[in-house]
Amino acid sequence: MSIKGMPRDFRGYGAVPPHARWPGGARLAVSVVVNVEEGAELSLTAGDERNERTYEVTDEVTGVPDPCMETHFEYGTRAGFWRVLRVLEAHGVPSTFNTCGRAVALSPWLAEEGVKRGHEISAHGWRWESHAKMDEAAEREAISKAVDAIERASGAKPVGWHTRSAASPNTRRILVERGHFLYDSDAYGDDLPHYVDVGGRPHLVLPYSFDTNDMHFHQGMQRFVTAADFAEYVIDAADWLWTEGADRPRMLSIGLHLRMIGRPGRIGGLDRVLKHLRDKGGVWFARRDEIARHWLATHPPA
Repeated sequence: MSIKGMPRDFRGYGAVPPHARWPGGARLAVSVVVNVEEGAELSLTAGDERNERTYEVTDEVTGVPDPCMETHFEYGTRAGFWRVLRVLEAHGVPSTFNTCGRAVALSPWLAEEGVKRGHEISAHGWRWESHAKMDEAAEREAISKAVDAIERASGAKPVGWHTRSAASPNTRRILVERGHFLYDSDAYGDDLPHYVDVGGRPHLVLPYSFDTNDMHFHQGMQRFVTAADFAEYVIDAADWLWTEGADRPRMLSIGLHLRMIGRPGRIGGLDRVLKHLRDKGGVWFARRDEIARHWLATHPPA
């Protein structure tokens, strides 16, 4: 039975997903995603229509700038960024910097440091905002501004894209038409990369995850309270996927935010996760562009 207007795939790969054939015979590919959003949040100071409401303090300030919110975001670049980099480097883990264009336009050194240290710079929109209700012209402009800012700062166009929250019905088509995007991460429905049809062309999707993600330290959610909460949950997820990966290797995304995991009371959780996975073995730590290129080479679209 099909329902008109619902082109959704509930079956996916079914009971027997493809063998990922990760490099080195790894059971699990681990993608660490560092979201770089600081300076792209909504702010009257930046000329936006309102102040950002999604952060750790729940008061909403309207009509005037909100230095409480703004300095909360600034902590991510001033302190959290360097703390996260040090932990990644201590474990030799490459990551994908999921970067908002306006953030990198204001702080180009973020991308410069990322490139210098071997991380991927992908695109996370121009502002830190949903694209769900954007008209096509506005969305094209936002994507172009994000790409241009990342290219100026990093020296290359991004090959990956991830929309904050929901994409629009046009997002993937616009990305495919641009020609330089290898993948997007605007999906949360699988543990492996997969292809979708975009205007008659196969397009690669690398699923992302909101559960193995430090966003749960946020006020309002606050499912993670301590560093141990984060570490325990992510390690449990990784161990289960690693076990399944004995015959069908899987992929795990770990989502980070500079202003969240970068706090001194939380960063130890990331350190514990990476140490556990290093000690466990059978894990391929990879940037998302590396995973995309591997999948395109080993599992080309039919």
